[in-house]
Amino acid sequence: MEKKLSLMMTALIALLLTSCGTKKELAYFSNIDNSPEVLDSIYADYAVKIKPADELLISVWSEVAEATQLYNLPQVAYAEAGDVEMTGNRKVLSYIVDPDGYISFPVVGKIKVEGMTTTQVADLLTERISNDVRDPLVRVQMANFRVNVMGEVKEPQTVTVMTERFSVLDALSAAGDLTVYGRRDNVLLIRENDGKRTYHRLDLTKADLLTSPYFYLQQNDVVYVEPDAVRRSNAEYNQNNSFKVQIISATISAVSVIASLVIALVINKK
Repeated sequence: MEKKLSLMMTALIALLLTSCGTKKELAYFSNIDNSPEVLDSIYADYAVKIKPADELLISVWSEVAEATQLYNLPQVAYAEAGDVEMTGNRKVLSYIVDPDGYISFPVVGKIKVEGMTTTQVADLLTERISNDVRDPLVRVQMANFRVNVMGEVKEPQTVTVMTERFSVLDALSAAGDLTVYGRRDNVLLIRENDGKRTYHRLDLTKADLLTSPYFYLQQNDVVYVEPDAVRRSNAEYNQNNSFKVQIISATISAVSVIASLVIALVINKK
């Protein structure tokens, strides 16, 4: 009895110490008061670069609607386009960037868009279309900007992004923020560049995150929040207990079967 009580007290003290250590990491940007200069140098390059397989929504307007009609996709399937959503009874079509980084645009023809921003593509098309149309207005949007948020967040999910200025804090907020078991000092960002996946560690407790080139996210980024020591310990404890329960259950079942056989044999001998 004394041994069991001693083990329980030890476990309780360890849990309290671990809990106290965890609370110290719950705050974001805990050192921001010591780094006022960080706020003057926030990383501003959030522009998303277009990649193969991206979907682009492109619309062209002008004062004379008939003049730009040829530059907009018709309400039917198009060789380089795919359906991305429905707006009422109107199909909204998107341009798919091919493996070589090109799209085929009506009248203009094939243009290279890989590595460009949506603003740069809009400027390029405006220049080309201006040769035939007076004061055209071109709008280019990213249709497949999605970010996956996984791990120790309240609502793990794929976030559909409606703006190109989307930070890791926006992604975590969309997923309901981190749980109390999430490590704020070691958030993993997985990103694909030029066909290769790279990973980067982000420390949410440090104000330096605001100046990181990985503060703003790109399409198809994965944000993974690692569990802390308490969560891992609890998971291991639960697994061990589950295994023990299975062993005990199997043992009881085996004993029950053996007892039944013994009883049967005794009755048959009588």
